[in-house]
Amino acid sequence: MNNYRADLHIHSVLSPCGDLDMSPSKIIETAAANGLDIIAVTDHNHTGHARLTRQLGEAKGIWVVYGAEVTTREEVHCLTFFDTDDQLASFQEYLEVQLPRVMNDAELLGHQVIVDAEERIREEVAHSLYPGLEQGVDEVAEAVRSLGGLFVPAHVDRPRNGIYAQLGFFPGGLQPDAVEIFRKSTRTSVLEKHPELQQYQLLKRSDAHFTNDIGRCTSTLVMANRSFSELSMAFRGEQGRRISND
Repeated sequence: MNNYRADLHIHSVLSPCGDLDMSPSKIIETAAANGLDIIAVTDHNHTGHARLTRQLGEAKGIWVVYGAEVTTREEVHCLTFFDTDDQLASFQEYLEVQLPRVMNDAELLGHQVIVDAEERIREEVAHSLYPGLEQGVDEVAEAVRSLGGLFVPAHVDRPRNGIYAQLGFFPGGLQPDAVEIFRKSTRTSVLEKHPELQQYQLLKRSDAHFTNDIGRCTSTLVMANRSFSELSMAFRGEQGRRISND
């Protein structure tokens, strides 16, 4: 088995909350400088920078997992991960259908731009990426599973947009692939308060919105190699694969 240092929750400039310096190029440059092996760009309700970031990561020896941070109808944040271009395209189509069309107020909420490798703006997403989808957390989980992706409730113990804050409980039938906890939490502290999470692998990450946040909090993925099948097993704690936050 190998240990891979991973930060699987990073926002690019496409997220309205992401700093204007968070281009795919800068993200990869910073991730490489910080010794990361695996990252995921998880912009709010959009996958527009996934492919470019993966391409740039390959040149630096960083595996970029396709991802997005989805907001559900209940305002629960969830991380979603995919492997192939076809999966990514299908999920983006799903997001376009399920996200309410509310015009973005860039002055108030921030710009939502897609850039190229040279950081030139190629597109600005006109509708806001902040609203929750028209579907609930269980429906989003099923949509992700139907495409062969991985579903991870985000920062479940955070007092805002975590599953406990929004629902008041952890749905027994949800069956996520792993569970993300707040970067300042520990496995021990979370399980003392929420023992029902004992059955899941717990993921920590930076939730970076600025370049100096990338890699500030990571998890070690214990896997045979960097592949989506290995990632799936690590998330589920199968066959010796696991997530370590030690």
